[in-house]
Amino acid sequence: MKKKFLLIIKTFLTILAFTLNLTNSKDIININNPLKVSVIFIIITSIFFYLYYQKYQKLNLKEPLLFKLLASIYSIFMLIGNSYKAVGNYSLILGNYKVFLISILMFLGYYFLFSSLITFIYEELKKKKFKKKDHKLIDFVFNKHPFLATFCLLFLLYLPYLIAYYPGIISPDPSFQIEQFLGIKTKYSDYNIMLDENVTITNHHPVLHTLIIGSFAKLGIKIGSFNLGIFFYTLMQTIALISLFSYIIWYYKKINTPLTIRIITLLIYGLVPVFPFYAVSTVKDVFFTIFVILYIIRLFDLIKFQNFNWQNLFILTILMLLISLFRNNGIYLVIMSFPFLFVAFPKKILKLLVTFLIPIISYYSFTNILLPYWKITPGSIREILSIPFQQTARYVKYHNADVTDEEKIIIDKILEYDTLATRYKPNIADPVKNKYNKYSTNEDLNNYFQVWWNQFQKHPGTYINATFANTYGYIYPDTHSWYIYNKFYPYLNDVGIPYHYNNLDTWRNILYYYGSAFPYIPVIGLLVNIGFATWLWMLIFTYIIKLKKYKYLIIICPVISLILVCFASPVNTYFRYTLGFVFSIPLIMAIFINLLKE
Repeated sequence: MKKKFLLIIKTFLTILAFTLNLTNSKDIININNPLKVSVIFIIITSIFFYLYYQKYQKLNLKEPLLFKLLASIYSIFMLIGNSYKAVGNYSLILGNYKVFLISILMFLGYYFLFSSLITFIYEELKKKKFKKKDHKLIDFVFNKHPFLATFCLLFLLYLPYLIAYYPGIISPDPSFQIEQFLGIKTKYSDYNIMLDENVTITNHHPVLHTLIIGSFAKLGIKIGSFNLGIFFYTLMQTIALISLFSYIIWYYKKINTPLTIRIITLLIYGLVPVFPFYAVSTVKDVFFTIFVILYIIRLFDLIKFQNFNWQNLFILTILMLLISLFRNNGIYLVIMSFPFLFVAFPKKILKLLVTFLIPIISYYSFTNILLPYWKITPGSIREILSIPFQQTARYVKYHNADVTDEEKIIIDKILEYDTLATRYKPNIADPVKNKYNKYSTNEDLNNYFQVWWNQFQKHPGTYINATFANTYGYIYPDTHSWYIYNKFYPYLNDVGIPYHYNNLDTWRNILYYYGSAFPYIPVIGLLVNIGFATWLWMLIFTYIIKLKKYKYLIIICPVISLILVCFASPVNTYFRYTLGFVFSIPLIMAIFINLLKE
């Protein structure tokens, strides 16, 4: 009887957590008519959860403290996400004592489900035996020709996107990069004091990528077809991304990954639309992602086989340098991951130190010596100040009466005070930081941060709300925005460059509707969900600790750095920022299976 009562309580709390709909109207928490789904749905899901908990109870599994901790974190993330998605602040968690009590009940509902699922999945994977699949086609693709067969198949699947979006999707950032390369002044020239007004290239976007895509654009202009030049770039990028995915399938064979995992990975890379869409999108993040995933593979290979020859270390050196050069924050990924190898392999520290220092010294020499020599202006400091700028803007919007005249003058020297409140958008910092005063001095910034600290002490909740409103999507699996690039962007046409799509509007619409609808497909749509990707990496991190394979935590470090960078980024749930840890999900799952089966 006691066990049945416990089952009913768990079922009730889980249903409550997923169906209760709290709203905040005029600062009053509303729990009238609270259900956001139908009664029939509640009945069906109640039966499902009851049967699930009943089966789980019969298994009599012990939930490790580590899994309980992760379940608690997931549950907190759900409460945060629910509140910030609905009302943009934490009032649906801490608004009043009634809501706080309801939040505790919802937390328990989430916790019971997540803790049991984490334990259940772990135990099932431990005892899972993958059957060998005897089939001529499977053997041909995955054993005899894993790279070539995968490459050809993926290229055929990506070909419709290449044709429909010929010559390639040039979104705002690459548009401005091309303009800079061609000597056309862009808005980025106004964001900083230029070293030379005649040099239009800045390091706001990685210079190396600007030079590459700009060279293809210039080639197209010289041969009489700008579109053809851009298509050459898009084709090169598509081939590079497909080659990466084919290499992953080949690497699966090397580490004896079960055929089932190989097939699933190939289906994901071939049929999930986000991959071909980004293959034909000319943003810098695609090549950066390729290098990050190769870096993860090489780290795993080094740890697993401990082959510290100079050839392997040279490959790592090149990858770390490319990661640093293809995104301005890539250097932090390297610094936050590779040095852990010094601790894991102290006997190899000399070789590892050389491998690490070469790309570090090369990168800082490039940015601090070569770029100034070429009169290329660095990116503005405003790019790393999204968090405090958003906090100040929200403070001014909601507590303007508390801002003293002296504070207004200090803030105005940095962010143009008069329009600051109206420019504030909770989920994107660009409108705020775009008014950063490039002529502000170090003294002005120091004064600003003194004001920032004083205002934090007065209204810390406002700062918390500003930060989570701008970042919650990176930890919450029920939100989507800024997902794929697909439309035509006229920025190049505005400066007289003849960029255009072909006449396949209908085909582009079909691909776009498929791509846009995919995140909302039950279960498999989670493959392109940013918050869910973060959860999966946290899950694998926890499972590796449970296995006591501590050295392999190093391969998670690059992704941790990417997630942390997302929290400091100006946009909530901006998909291209997350390519590195979304695109590598199939790989990390296969690596974990490999560790589990050792």
